[in-house]
Amino acid sequence: MSGFGPFPLSAGLLLIAFVAAALCAVRVARGRDEAQRRRVAPLLMEMLLVGAAAARLTFVAVWWRDYAADPWALLRIGDGGYLPWLGAMAAVAYGAWHAWRMPTLRQPLAAGVVAGALVWLALAGSITLMRQSAMHVPDVALTRLEGGSARLSQMTGKPLVVNLWATWCPPCRREMPVLGDAQRAYPGVAFAFVDQGEGQDVIERYLTDHALPLRNVFLDPLSSVSQAAGVHGYPTTLFFRADGRLADLHMGELSRAGLAAKLQSLGMRPGTPSDKKDMP
Repeated sequence: MSGFGPFPLSAGLLLIAFVAAALCAVRVARGRDEAQRRRVAPLLMEMLLVGAAAARLTFVAVWWRDYAADPWALLRIGDGGYLPWLGAMAAVAYGAWHAWRMPTLRQPLAAGVVAGALVWLALAGSITLMRQSAMHVPDVALTRLEGGSARLSQMTGKPLVVNLWATWCPPCRREMPVLGDAQRAYPGVAFAFVDQGEGQDVIERYLTDHALPLRNVFLDPLSSVSQAAGVHGYPTTLFFRADGRLADLHMGELSRAGLAAKLQSLGMRPGTPSDKKDMP
C-alpha cells in the first residue's frame, strides 16, 4: 500500500491521527466552558499547520543549496522535504503557548496530542515494519532497453533506487533529470529506471529527445514491479538497502533536495564509491 487514492500514505495517516486527536480532545473537554470547548479542535488544526510549516521551512533551510538551484521545487510540497521532529516541537510549543493562556484547555489539549501521537506512531510503525519485513527487491524478469533480459534482484549488494515511471507522466519527466544527475553523483548507489507499460521505441525516443544518458533503463510491459510493490501511481521511487530490504518508498515527484535527503538516510554521500558495480 503506497497511498490513499491520489494522496501519499503519510498524508492519510496524518489525517487519521488528527481525527483521533480532535475526537479525544473534544470528549475530554465536555462540561467545560462552551466557548473554549469549541476552540479545542481548531487549535489542534492550527498546531498541525504550524508543525507542517516548521518541518518544511527547516528542511528547506538545511538543503537550501539544492532549492536555490531549482526554486520551483519549493512549491513541490509532496517531495518528502520535511523535518518531522522539528515540526512536532514547533506544534507542541504553539499548543503549549495557547494552553498557558487558556488553562481550561490544558487537559483536553494534552489528551488530544497524546492520542494523536499514539495513533500516528502505531499506524506508521506498523506499516513501516510490514513493508520492511515483507518487501524485498522484486525478483521479476525485465528487459533491458538495449536488449537482453535482467532481474532487479541481480543489483543487490549495494543500496538500490528503483524508479517506476512512464514517458506520459509529467512529474516523472520533471524528476528524471534529478535522478539522472544522482546516478552520476552517487557511484555507491545503483539506480534502476523501470518504465511501466511502454514500448522500446517510445522510451528511446524520449531519452534521446531530452538528452538523458541514463544507465539501467528497463522495460516492464506488464507493470510487474508495480504489482509486486503494490504501487498504483507514478512516479514512485523505492529505496532498498544493500541486503535487498525496502528502506523507504516515495510516491510522487522527488526534488533534488528530497532525493539527497533520502540517500543520506541510507548513509550515502555524493562520490561515495562502491565495490559492486551496476548490473552488467
